[in-house]
Amino acid sequence: MVRRSVVQILVLCLLLSSFRAPVALAGALVLLKDKLGRTVKVKIPVKRAVFVVGYELIPSLNIWNQVVGISRWAPQFCDLYKYFVKLHPEYEKPTVGTGVDVNVESLFKLRPDLIITWTYNVKVVKFLSELGFKVYTIYPDSIKELFKLIVTLGKIFGKEKRAKEVVKHTKKLLNFVKLRISKIPKSKRKVAIYVGMKPTLVGCRVGISNELLRIAGGINPFSNINRREAQVSIEDIYRVNPDVIFIWGFARYGPKYFYTHPEWRYIKAVKKHEIYKLPEWSTWSPRAGLIALYMAKKMYPKVFRDIDFKKVADDFYLKVFGIHFFNFCSVH
Repeated sequence: MVRRSVVQILVLCLLLSSFRAPVALAGALVLLKDKLGRTVKVKIPVKRAVFVVGYELIPSLNIWNQVVGISRWAPQFCDLYKYFVKLHPEYEKPTVGTGVDVNVESLFKLRPDLIITWTYNVKVVKFLSELGFKVYTIYPDSIKELFKLIVTLGKIFGKEKRAKEVVKHTKKLLNFVKLRISKIPKSKRKVAIYVGMKPTLVGCRVGISNELLRIAGGINPFSNINRREAQVSIEDIYRVNPDVIFIWGFARYGPKYFYTHPEWRYIKAVKKHEIYKLPEWSTWSPRAGLIALYMAKKMYPKVFRDIDFKKVADDFYLKVFGIHFFNFCSVH
């Protein structure tokens, strides 16, 4: 009798071992380490989140029903958010200001489980935390950090499988660009700079923008500066004499600025008309892969002549966002 009981117990143990334990159980508490080095305790899955930043990740993870508030910038500047709200008016979320002027009264009304914001204003983060809000700061400075963020959000929103799918599709696109670029000898690669809010505010060594520039085959002459960006003089830009200039998508100027201001006329990129304004897409998004392809195709059109950017983007959008790129895109 005892022997039979032992056998039954062994069989039960074998059966139990054949099932994989879930990564995180519903209702469990997880500890998140944010970009400021703070530890944030969060109950999962998060059901009432406010996205002050990173809102392009909402449609990719399909967590509309778990978001109760959003940055004021989303309905102003984010084409994805505006498109989805147009298709599904019920997706529209109350705005809560931005990371620098967050509306506390709105937050109290929304009662979020978690506020996802950036590291720009530490005082605001501290203030919100002291009021009792769970605040998780993000600022991915590399593709690796971006992927880790997507997986983390997948975990806390109960969308782990979806998050891994999104990362897989983005990696595939980036690897495709890397493979093509690897065939170009380094001696034949173009010197390229990324300019931001001002034409002389350049991208440096740190950050996703610089990494995308490198993946796309650009040689960043300011990568010796260990910062995200730096204000340089026009003489500094003359000194490095870039072949190509990429403009941040949300900048309030475009290529025309360089062509109509005579002080820029002797720079190689200006003379050859190789100045491109990037799409108005966040680099904290799966669309970072498309930005890399866009840059690479502009710098090396012959290497990517067989690639129809809009077709690639349409396939990517269907897999990652579940919509057609052709429906609302104005990328040239």
